[in-house]
Amino acid sequence: MSPAPAARPARVLVAAWPDWPVVAAGHPPEVAAAVVAANRVVAATAAARAEGVRTGLRRREAQGRCPELVVVPADPGRDARAWEPVVAAVEAMAPAVEVWGPGMLGVGTRGPSRYFGGDAALAGKVRVVAEEAAGAPGCRVGVADGRFAAALAARTAPAAAGILVVEPGAGRAWLAPRPVQALGPGYGDLADLLVRLGVRTLGDLADLPEQAVLGRFGATGVAAHRLARGLDERPVQGRTPPPDLACSAELDPPEERVEAAAFVAKALADELHARLGVAGLAATMVAIEVETEHGESLVRRWRHEGALSPSALAERARWQLDGWLSGRAGTSPTGGLTLLRLTPEEVRPDTGRQLDLWGGQADPDARAARAMARVQGMLGPEAVVTAVLEGGRGYAEQARLVPWGDAREDGREASARRRPDAGRQPPWPGRLPEPSPAVVHQPPRPADLVDLDGEVVRVSGRGAISAAPARLAVDGGAAEVVVRWAGPWPTEERWWDRGGRRRARLQVVLDSGEAHLVCRESGRWWVEASYA
Repeated sequence: MSPAPAARPARVLVAAWPDWPVVAAGHPPEVAAAVVAANRVVAATAAARAEGVRTGLRRREAQGRCPELVVVPADPGRDARAWEPVVAAVEAMAPAVEVWGPGMLGVGTRGPSRYFGGDAALAGKVRVVAEEAAGAPGCRVGVADGRFAAALAARTAPAAAGILVVEPGAGRAWLAPRPVQALGPGYGDLADLLVRLGVRTLGDLADLPEQAVLGRFGATGVAAHRLARGLDERPVQGRTPPPDLACSAELDPPEERVEAAAFVAKALADELHARLGVAGLAATMVAIEVETEHGESLVRRWRHEGALSPSALAERARWQLDGWLSGRAGTSPTGGLTLLRLTPEEVRPDTGRQLDLWGGQADPDARAARAMARVQGMLGPEAVVTAVLEGGRGYAEQARLVPWGDAREDGREASARRRPDAGRQPPWPGRLPEPSPAVVHQPPRPADLVDLDGEVVRVSGRGAISAAPARLAVDGGAAEVVVRWAGPWPTEERWWDRGGRRRARLQVVLDSGEAHLVCRESGRWWVEASYA
């Protein structure tokens, strides 16, 4: 009894953009431009290809063929951001879009094809919509049975029409004359082996018995055999469109009073929290945006280490509106507010919150957090900062100030996570030993350090000190006797460029009991820090 024939895969439409990275970079086809990664060309415009620039060429060779070539560094993030509007535009007319990467997407045609009057009409509509969203021509659309055949149809579609539709049921026959290299980079080694064995086309591969292919080439061979027969490993699985969580309200007539605008903001905060709750999400950063009757647009982003509750978000919106309308935020609108919008820009799964042992957050902590957030609303995020420990040789370099509410990850802990053995290695060669100073002077205080003969103490390039320090004068004051000293600790940073620094540090104790960390740089001494 012969086995039942395999079911024909569903019809799939694939929209692809040859050399999408140059399109995402904003270079039209008539400009000779190429995107380069790892010193090799990964994409080029039509004008560059006309000059002989091809994918895989070294950068120098490509510039030799086309001296006026515009070279653009590869940026996968830029490519993905530019592709998202195209996906959204296609998704509006054909739901369940599956993104295969920047420059390529797939969608099942069963419903949309019936709605638009056939596969060819749907392909033409998708091409127009995609090119309008991208703002550039060159989209290729293919329709066939299954993902593999549709993707190959899109890649081989004629440049003039930009559309290639393979008739239903004709996928295997259409694939048969294609070379085995059309399987793609994932089957490169298998394709080379098949060619050496005399199997040069997909039709030759499809005619082989499946059991023989499995025994000789394993699971990879079976997957390639299925593709050659016009079958797919899996159907198209469309992405779930992201929910529209932004909440906005129009103010008519335009509003100039803080209380009235804050009342609207409170209602929007409750609405936003309800939408997030339905989606099982919690917002960690929310953009507060207003528009005025004169066309101005003001935006301020508020971040919170935990989840923003409705009351917390309403409070922050009120403080921000107060700062804008009163003019204390540095930028004030010249007219009344006509639109207020709250947009969650960073969300995470809402996993709840672990309360303190006696329930809730300590009142002093909550009051302090609200006070600092209110100051930020009036004066801007940079008005309230907190210190985060970082790596560095100098004490002034070991702390970074970040706005209150932003992520305050300890740079040293992050380094230890990235490199498990970091704690066992001596970090920052040239860093001073303990104890740490009590005061770090910003900027450093000028000083004069001399020996017993009154000559300036110097430190050579090899870290040798010219003489023992005898007296130290700070800020032009009276010189004090140095009773003890330690060092020097020389450092040389970025010696290979002009921005490098060479410094030498000493610890000195004066007869008055004061102790300082002094540093010699650019031919003079400075007091960098003082000890208690």
